[in-house]
Amino acid sequence: MKLPKVIDFRGFLSFLILHELNGKRLCGDELAKIIGSRKAGKLTPGTIYPALKKLRKAKLVYVRQTGRKKNYYLTKRGKKELRITYRLFGNIFCGLKNKIKDSRTA
Repeated sequence: MKLPKVIDFRGFLSFLILHELNGKRLCGDELAKIIGSRKAGKLTPGTIYPALKKLRKAKLVYVRQTGRKKNYYLTKRGKKELRITYRLFGNIFCGLKNKIKDSRTA
């Protein structure tokens, strides 16, 4: 299986951004609020915008500016990367789930 190029496993921020942009357009503040709510708090601009810049540089997201507001979207490449990552996570977590089941019956 091909490994994702941008998503690293030290943190899931890049993955969460791609996941939230799947089929939606969101600005940085909206992304920070949505992702931060999972961590019981809003992410800071110093956290979200460098990650968005990294994803833009990798051509996984693009931005459209309307007035002062910048909305982020997934590119075709970003959608493909997200599908690969979903499969990879599925394999990892399914394997872990099976190991947990096996250890309980042993």
